[in-house]
Amino acid sequence: MGNWVINYWLSVLFLATWLGLNVFLFVHAFLSYEKADKYFYTREILGSALAWARASARCLNFNSMLILLPVCRNLLSFLRGTCSFCRRSLRKQLDHNLTFHKLVAYMICLHTAIHIIAHLFNFEHYSRSRQATDGSLASILSTLSQQEKDEDSWLNPIQSPNMTVEHVTFTSIAGVTGVIITIALVLMVTSAMEFIRRSYFEVFWYTHHIFIIYFIGLGIHGIGGIVRGQTEESLNDSHPHRCAEFFKQWDNHDSYCKHPRFEGLPAESWKWILATGILYIFERILRFYRSKQKVVITKVVKHPSNVLELQMSKRGFSMEVGQYIFVNCPSISYLEWHPFTLTSAPEEDFFSIHIRAVGDWTESLIRAFEQKHSPMPRIEVDGPFGTVSEDVFQYEVAVLVGAGIGVTPFASILKSIWYKFWHADHNLKTQTIYFYWICRETGAFAWFSDLLASLEHEMEELGKVDFLNYHLFLTGWDTNIAGHATLNFDKATDILTGLKQKTSFGRPMWDNEFSTIANAHPKIGKAAC
Repeated sequence: MGNWVINYWLSVLFLATWLGLNVFLFVHAFLSYEKADKYFYTREILGSALAWARASARCLNFNSMLILLPVCRNLLSFLRGTCSFCRRSLRKQLDHNLTFHKLVAYMICLHTAIHIIAHLFNFEHYSRSRQATDGSLASILSTLSQQEKDEDSWLNPIQSPNMTVEHVTFTSIAGVTGVIITIALVLMVTSAMEFIRRSYFEVFWYTHHIFIIYFIGLGIHGIGGIVRGQTEESLNDSHPHRCAEFFKQWDNHDSYCKHPRFEGLPAESWKWILATGILYIFERILRFYRSKQKVVITKVVKHPSNVLELQMSKRGFSMEVGQYIFVNCPSISYLEWHPFTLTSAPEEDFFSIHIRAVGDWTESLIRAFEQKHSPMPRIEVDGPFGTVSEDVFQYEVAVLVGAGIGVTPFASILKSIWYKFWHADHNLKTQTIYFYWICRETGAFAWFSDLLASLEHEMEELGKVDFLNYHLFLTGWDTNIAGHATLNFDKATDILTGLKQKTSFGRPMWDNEFSTIANAHPKIGKAAC
């Protein structure tokens, strides 16, 4: 429990603040529309559904304002790199940007559902009150535009008994944009499901860019002013507390209570999303400018397990360990950008990535580089962008856990360690690194084992054998492999990797591993793990 509090207290505080703001905005808007005199006559037709619709709309606008901020990668990199007060706890929160992006999206879906359901009730109430002939206040209010012969005095958008809800929906700005942004939201959310995102990334990528339609539709959604309230002038002349019960006398010229007059509510959504929309536009302009800078491919290496290594150079490119870049290959797709972790060290004169074939795009890219008699494909790069791995050298003890190709950020870290020891960097705070790598097949070890072997040799020469403790685990093993490896266990090097550290079979027992690490560093204790 203590470790959880230390690691996540700021995340919990941030989420509690966000949820608290949502609750505050919802309750404040709900009470405003439920109690305000301005909407007295509107509530007479719609009831509490008015407050539900408007409160959910307020929260929808608030979260639509936030949804783009977590995906402004350059903004996050700027905050991570320049804010001196966010070097540890707050910097870690920046790496949960996509998690927060998803949470905000779920909140948008929740309030969209509430908003739609409330408006379904609203239209049902509008329709019933317009068709009513019982002389009730709601029926009188629904016929005001005909009685006054003034287009601005209407309260009910269904202005004739023969007009249908469908007609109002598909002939009004609010109705049409509401349908469009709902469809856009459904497509974006469903295509972002993990199964689709992993198996059909192109579907996710293209569909997610419907967000442009969503924001345009949201910005103009309230222009029609279907939801209306009494004007200030009318409130002064015919306050509902004074005149509502005498509604049958409104036609009497001698009556001091006149017909109430109404006005549409001004559009609000654009005010919420304008600032973040402009910020995101600048973000995309910066990405476009950086992506058009020339990238020179200096070396291409094909590794086992269908892994391709690209070594590149780019003017003005500067990186830190564990960062990632977005890569585009115009000959495959002009619009698709895929993230790859940098596997080179900042001390090297190039930057590199390792690409494993896991989908149509990566398979096409690898095939393009395998063509011997064709020109080398052009690559565009955007980045680098920061991750939590930048802080690894700020801790005395670091535990690195990678699986398969997910080991790539640690390639950068371990290479940088090698250079720091080579140049005797006295600013290195790290005293011990525990590195766990879990793979399904032995071929996955091949491209990374050379680096580990060189680090082994370097640490032995420097007398730092205990600095790097690495543990390799093979999960996709069978009894034949395990038996053959066991027979050769007494050899100086591992038969599978050629390293001195033996490969283990199966999955690590994390409780035991972390307990061992904690016991080896009593001063740091469990927080080190």
